[in-house]
Amino acid sequence: MNKPVLAADTVAIGLGANLGDARQTLSWAVKAIAQLPQTQLQAVSSLYGSKPIDSSGPDYLNAVALVTTQLAPLDLLHALQAIELAAGRERPYRNAPRTLDLDIELWGELQSDATELTLPHPRMLERAFVLLPLAEIAPQCVGADQLQAVREQGIELSQGSGWWQ
Repeated sequence: MNKPVLAADTVAIGLGANLGDARQTLSWAVKAIAQLPQTQLQAVSSLYGSKPIDSSGPDYLNAVALVTTQLAPLDLLHALQAIELAAGRERPYRNAPRTLDLDIELWGELQSDATELTLPHPRMLERAFVLLPLAEIAPQCVGADQLQAVREQGIELSQGSGWWQ
């Protein structure tokens, strides 16, 4: 990872959906994240379309949001999981299609191997649908070599900035 990554209170959250009205759900999720206590929305990437990885189902819509927060990591994780549940998220099996997926990708320079929350996200560097939107809003977090490594994953710009408003 390039240095500096993010300020200590800054979190990169990956957003994805491939069931139902994915764009509307992602827009709603960004607004719900912005309403979390002690949390301020700083930036939201453009919206990208991508093929499922290690799964089947419709194509995904993906974005990354940057927030600053005073919440503890597990408190933010649980709040994001509550937003997923409110959007109808089910977990019938690993990598199942989903109405909403919210992942904490980076939290400042925090590193954690905890069972419930691993930071940085363990598969972040393998996923164009995380790296491309993250590079757009926090270019210091993504190296050219990392983008080059995922260039064959079939991701395309779906809608520019402001899509969620």
